[in-house]
Formats: sequence, structure tokens, C-alpha cells
Amino acid sequence: MTLSDRLSQLPLPIICAPMFLVSTPKLVIECCKSGVVGSFPALNVRPQEKLDEWITDIKSALDEFKTSNPEQVVAPFAVNQVVHPSNSRLAADQAIIAKHQVPLVITSQGNPSDIVEQVHSWGGQVFHDVIKVSHAKKAISAGVDGLILVTAGAGGHGGTLNPFAFVREVRSFWDGPIILAGGINDGFGIKAAQSLGADMVYMGTRFIATQEAQVDQDYKNMLIKCAIEDIVFSDHFTGVHANYLIPSLERVGINVQDLISKGKVDLDLGNTNFWTDIWSAGHGVGGINDIPSIQELTNKLLADYKTAAML
Repeated sequence: MTLSDRLSQLPLPIICAPMFLVSTPKLVIECCKSGVVGSFPALNVRPQEKLDEWITDIKSALDEFKTSNPEQVVAPFAVNQVVHPSNSRLAADQAIIAKHQVPLVITSQGNPSDIVEQVHSWGGQVFHDVIKVSHAKKAISAGVDGLILVTAGAGGHGGTLNPFAFVREVRSFWDGPIILAGGINDGFGIKAAQSLGADMVYMGTRFIATQEAQVDQDYKNMLIKCAIEDIVFSDHFTGVHANYLIPSLERVGINVQDLISKGKVDLDLGNTNFWTDIWSAGHGVGGINDIPSIQELTNKLLADYKTAAML
């Protein structure tokens, strides 16, 4: 069965987005068992040599589950590769991905041409993150199999384009898979994305507030308490614009109004670790009111998705 066939059989057209320092084998495995494509960034694995162990564990767990549950639809998993030249691990990580013939590779921040050629050699597919129409056209020229349109409101590194306009313009020249990212938080959002012309959606923030996500409990609690007004979009911390939870900035002493007005903050943050102490979230955070298991979450998403389909 091809990857396209497997994706078409999923009960929900969802990819759980690869989230830096959030996505782990446990999260990936539970998503896939629930019929959602689980993914993780290769850069989450430290040291680099443990990537082989991560992928082995994921494959073994899913194979065992399939054997015990032959009637269950189990989603494939994906690994995210940052293809920017600054990623010194790219070649080493890709060698391990090739060893395991990972079915889906998600590329971002660069030219995916070399990755596409490699992944196609074992029958896998490559989906590429884009935030502009020009990026989408370059990715198509590079031979990617799917486009992930990262729009305004996406958690983590987000885009600025309106999803309605972005999807419709890309769909005018691309008939391949489109995956829409940006504030999608429930089954109604999934159905709306498909009505626009997307085939699947990216969901990240909603899966952080689950029992299986191995993050600080305060992070999950903050997601429940926050709403869309509690998100700020800034490139101050990593050089790339991303959406952050304002309370996570304030708790380490950042004056958010200064950040908004000046674009940066003149503050010695001492031992603050930007990667672990400042938390990202998308615009859909206002719809998070609990911390369910992934199975409970997907059941709710599916029920809402079916309800939306009847409206």
C-alpha cells in the first residue's frame, strides 16, 4: 500500500506537527495509534546518534500495535528535517532516515531537492513547509509531493498570510496535496480547511495539552488559561517570527509592551533558556479547555468533524 493510500484511509486528515522540544516518540506513537500522523523534528534528538533508537522504537511499537489490532487504522509517522545550510546534522540525520526508509519526510527552511531525490528512491514522500506563494512554487520545482501552507496563527514559527487567500491561490496552480497549518484546533476547523481546498491539516498546539505530551505541566495549564489575546508574534528570540505565550514571557521578566513597540527587549535574562522557558502556541489556544488523552482528543475531533460535515 502506498503512502497516499494510507493517508486517504485515515479517519481524520491530521498531521500532528513536528514541535521542537515537544514531539517525542511517545507522542508520535500515540498519535499514529489513534489514526493521526505523528511527527517529530530530527533536531529534537540529542545526541544525534540516538535518532536511530527513536525511529526503531517508533517502528517497533507501531508494528506491535498493528499485529495486536489488525482492524485498527494506524497512521504513518514522519520526521522533520530542517534543510537550511546552518543545520550541521542534516547529512547524518538523513543517513539514518534513509536506513529506516521513513515513509514521510517533512522539510522546512531551505531547498529540499536533495532530500526529495533520496526519499523518492525508497518510495517515500516529502512534504515541504512554505509561508509564501514563491516558496510554494520553488518547492514544486524541487519535486516535493505535498505543500504545508503555514499561515497566520500557526504555533511556533508561523507565517503571515491569510489561510483563505493562501490556499486558494496555491490551489490555482497545484493539484497535489495541501496541508493547512494555522490556528486549527477542532473538527470544524478541519472541515473548513477541506472546504477551502486543503487535503489535510497540521495541528500542534492542541496536542501539547494532552496527557501523552512530555512537557512541563505548567505549559499545559497555561494553554488552558490563555486565549488568542495572549499570543505575541516576534522574531526577537530566534531570528525567525514565531508565536509565543505572553504569560511565559512575562514570567521570565520580559516587558511584552516593550517587545511589541520596539521589536526587542533590552534585558539581561540571566539563566533563562529561550528554548525551554519561553513557550509557543498558535491562535487556536482559546479552544483548549482540558488535557485529554490523545485517544480522547481524536474521538472528540472526529465527532466534531462529522457534525461539521452535516452543516
